[in-house]
Amino acid sequence: MQVRVLYFASLRERLGIEAESVELPAGVSTAGQLRGLLRDRGGAWAEALAEQRAVRCAVDREMAGPQTPLAPGCEVAFFPPVTGG
Repeated sequence: MQVRVLYFASLRERLGIEAESVELPAGVSTAGQLRGLLRDRGGAWAEALAEQRAVRCAVDREMAGPQTPLAPGCEVAFFPPVTGG
């Protein structure tokens, strides 16, 4: 299954990438599992997407949690928490 992944704000800067298509291996079917797959790339990926980091996720433009299922062709966005003022 292939999904489109978008990175925003400081994640985009830290990872040096705005968007990519990711082919999910068998066993990766939720937003949390995708984050883990990306984190396993190591280096900047492991740091930016570390479990203790506050990173928000949206699937098809709806806020999502780690257990949110992914569907073929969906859009998954990762971004830091946003504060206003």
